[in-house]
Amino acid sequence: MKAIISVIMTVLSVTALNAQNLKPVKLNAPNKDRGVSIMKALDNRHSGREFSKEKLSLQDLSDLLWAANGINRPDGRRTAATARNNQDIDVYVVMEEGSYLYDARAHELKPVAEGDHRPLIADTQESIKDAPVCLLMVSDLSRFTGVDSETQKHWGALDAGIVSQNIMLFASGCGFVTVPRAYMKKDELKKVLKLSETQMPMINNPVGYAKK
Repeated sequence: MKAIISVIMTVLSVTALNAQNLKPVKLNAPNKDRGVSIMKALDNRHSGREFSKEKLSLQDLSDLLWAANGINRPDGRRTAATARNNQDIDVYVVMEEGSYLYDARAHELKPVAEGDHRPLIADTQESIKDAPVCLLMVSDLSRFTGVDSETQKHWGALDAGIVSQNIMLFASGCGFVTVPRAYMKKDELKKVLKLSETQMPMINNPVGYAKK
C-alpha cells in the first residue's frame, strides 16, 4: 500500500512540476495594417482542412487573436460584437505544448493545461491534429442575466459564430487556412480546460499555414 501511495505522490509531483513549465505568453502588438481589403477577403474566404505543421510566428498568433476577439476601443469593447456587450466569449488556444486562455485586456495567453489536447478538438478528423493552433470559443452563459436558459444558449452560439467569422476573415485576408467546426470532444475538453457548468464550448477554428 505504501508503495502505491509513493507512486501516486511521485506522479502528482511530476504533474505539478510540469504544469509550472507552461508560462504566460505576452503577445505582440497587433499589426493593423496587414491583409487585403474586406471585399477581397470575402472573395478569398473558403474552408480548408489541410494544414502545414509549421508553428505560427508570435506576430501571426498575436494578430490572429486580436482579430478574433481583441480590444479595439479604449472602453474595452471588442472586435467581435456580443449580445448586450456581455462579452461572454472566452477564446482558448490549444497548441502542441499546451492550452491557454486568451486574455484580451492584457493581450497575452494565460496557461491552462500542459500537453497536446488538439486531438480533443479534432475528434475523428485526423487532419485537424496537424493545425498548429486550434481556437475554441467558449460561451460563459452566466454572463447573461435576466433571460431564460434557452435565450442564453442562443445568444452564446450567436456570439461564438461572430468570433469564428472574424477568424475566417483574418485567415482569408492574410493567407491562412481555417475551417469552422462544431465537432469536438466537449466533455473531455471541459475537464481539461477546467470549465465551469455555465461555460459551454460552442465552436472551434483550427488555424495554420497552407500545406505545401
